[in-house]
Amino acid sequence: MTHTQIQGLWLWAGVVAVALLSVLPLATGWRAIAIATVLAAVAVNWRRARRHPISPSQTRLAQAGSLPSARYREPVLLVCGDGMDDLFEISAAESPALRLSEQGCYLRVPADQSLSEMVADVLALRPQWHGQLGILFVVAPGLHTDEAALADRLGRLSDQLARVRNGGVDLPLLLVSYLEASQQAGTWFSWEAGQARALVREAGMCSSLGTWQREAASTQIQAARLQLGVRVNGVAQWFADSVIPHLVTQNRDLPGRPPTAFAVALTSAVAEQVPNNLWQRWLRSRCALITPETKATVRTEQLPLPDPLLHLLYAGSPRPRQYRVQVLGGWLLAVAGTVALLSSAWQNTLLARQVSDDLRRYWSIPVSTDQDDRARRSAALAVLGEAAARLDHYYRQGEPWSLGFGLYQGEKLRAPVLATLAGHRQPAMAHVPPGAALPVRLDSLSLFSSGSAQLKPEATKVLIEALVGIKAQPGWLIVIAGHTDATGTAEHNLRLSKARATAVHEWLRRMGDIPDSCFAVQGLGANQPLASNDTEHGRTANRRVEIRLVPEPGACVSSTSAADAQPLSHFAAFNF
Repeated sequence: MTHTQIQGLWLWAGVVAVALLSVLPLATGWRAIAIATVLAAVAVNWRRARRHPISPSQTRLAQAGSLPSARYREPVLLVCGDGMDDLFEISAAESPALRLSEQGCYLRVPADQSLSEMVADVLALRPQWHGQLGILFVVAPGLHTDEAALADRLGRLSDQLARVRNGGVDLPLLLVSYLEASQQAGTWFSWEAGQARALVREAGMCSSLGTWQREAASTQIQAARLQLGVRVNGVAQWFADSVIPHLVTQNRDLPGRPPTAFAVALTSAVAEQVPNNLWQRWLRSRCALITPETKATVRTEQLPLPDPLLHLLYAGSPRPRQYRVQVLGGWLLAVAGTVALLSSAWQNTLLARQVSDDLRRYWSIPVSTDQDDRARRSAALAVLGEAAARLDHYYRQGEPWSLGFGLYQGEKLRAPVLATLAGHRQPAMAHVPPGAALPVRLDSLSLFSSGSAQLKPEATKVLIEALVGIKAQPGWLIVIAGHTDATGTAEHNLRLSKARATAVHEWLRRMGDIPDSCFAVQGLGANQPLASNDTEHGRTANRRVEIRLVPEPGACVSSTSAADAQPLSHFAAFNF
């Protein structure tokens, strides 16, 4: 992957992680710490990818300016193995060498063990070449005398190729050898992966080995071609026995892979062979013939390039260079989505369990005039009121992400909770004389913010307790009056007191399922103070909402006749 792709992947991982943290049920402090940690990690790794050190081979390639432009679209082969000095003009292994032909570009790898680094460096300089790269490995049988050393070299090549694949770059491998022949120089014999018979490529034509031998212009050429066919098949058999098995050795961590194609080229001269080499020993073991010592040959031209075979390496369309980035990004999104779905399912399960337990607790308390039962029932009703307010908020504003993803179950719970609140009836207290007042004593709570008419979430418990008293006298007129202190103008105070009384009226009507005709709403401003507005204590007492129950027959439609109800007044004062 290029540095830009790595940076983009880190940014995508940060976005996915922050979105996931916003869904998980974490406390606000822990969520902030986790998000800050993720952002810091993304920033550090993004800058690190941007400042990735440039390798020496990258520097040499960039300074030499030998690479074609980024718009170059022909195959690019990284070449390593035997006979590099015969393929490239520059003999120094540490210097980059390059050969360009009409069909492709050939870039020398300084050493076999630096192949994976060279691939990364070339892609860093030319990321557009991701689908054009390939590996060309040259093996000269006449240059090796130690079979174990050759096997070790081939094993290192297999490891390098596996590391390149694990880095997200799947490069084809072309295995090449050169065979000296006084005639037919420039002819290529190739075996594609899984192919048993050789194909002959000569002068732009491709035919089978048998056809090539039969189509000779004379019996002398035909005899020479038959002899060449035996030699070529021998070289192919030696590669099948001594080379390819070391490239496909099954390593659990770095499994090998057979070459995409193997080819033998006929050339007028090859590099000087060493005595008693592996090729000579293999021939003696097969035919018991002693081959003569090969004399040194002075080369006058470079070894031919495998241009006729390049189409074998890119027969299929290569994957786009963004493929691995897209896969990793998709996996990140899939994992985060799975975690979010599991979290949503778990939180919806907890919500259903909590609300169901609250309903069972409420219905398990007997309806009686016992003071303890009344207190327990009121407490359970207050808890249900909080749940109803929460579900009603989700209904009006939409459920949060942590409960969403199509798994939200709140609507199934909201109806029974509201029905329970609407059907609540507190048994009337006995022995209350007609016209007597039964005050409901509540703690002084702040229902509104300063200058605001928006109910705070903590006001739910207070309003639930007031709703209990209202439900005890169904059919009576509910008078809600808002009061303020003398701070501010009279017009502002009247408007604010009316808005606050209306907010309490809307909550009681919605949560208690009480007809709107049962309410009377007033805004009195600072006209009816309870204490002097000269002191802070007095101003606090004057800022209030008063709820009075008036036994007015026919004022409200109720299931209980107003004529049968006891004339009982309830008075609730809310200081805020």
